[in-house]
Amino acid sequence: MGRLAGEQERRLRALVAGEAARPGGVAAPGGSAGAPAGAVDLGQLLRTVVADRSYATLAAPAPPVIVGRHEANEVVAAAAEALENVRRHAGDGARAWVLVEEEAAQVTVTVRDDGAGVPESRLSAARAEGRLGVAQSILARMRALGGEASISSVPGQGTEVELRLPRTTAGGGGRR
Repeated sequence: MGRLAGEQERRLRALVAGEAARPGGVAAPGGSAGAPAGAVDLGQLLRTVVADRSYATLAAPAPPVIVGRHEANEVVAAAAEALENVRRHAGDGARAWVLVEEEAAQVTVTVRDDGAGVPESRLSAARAEGRLGVAQSILARMRALGGEASISSVPGQGTEVELRLPRTTAGGGGRR
C-alpha cells in the first residue's frame, strides 16, 4: 500500500509541476494557456488522475476550470483519495464517476460510485480507531482551503463525496 501511495504522489507531483508543454501547443496539465500566473485547469488535472483508473469516468466542462495551483493540488488529492477508497472498499466491479461543475460562486467536484456504500457509523468508528484517511485526506483538506466536503452513502447503493471550493479561494479570477 505504501508503494502505491508513493507512486501516486510522484505522479501527482509530476503532473502539478507541468514543466513541459505538450506537442501541438496545448498547455501541459500543470498550467493552462492564457491562465493567470499560478493558476491551472482543474479539469485537466482530474483527467490525468481519472485516466489512471479504469473504473472511473470524468465529466468536466470543455472550457478550462481555472483555479489556483495550491487549491487545485488539494482538490485533486482529495478526489484521488475518494477514488482510491472506491478501489479499496466499494467492491468488485464498482464504477466511479467524477463530475466537475463551475459556478460563479464555487467549483464543485463530485466523486460518486455504485459500490457497497458505507454504513453510517463506519467513518466515525474509523476516526475513533485512529484511521484518519477520510477525515484528513478529504474533509480536513477541504476545510483548510475554506471549502467543504460532504460524504453521503447508503449501504448497497454507493457513496458520493462532494468537494466544494468557494470561488473566493479558488484563485484564477472567476469563470473562464
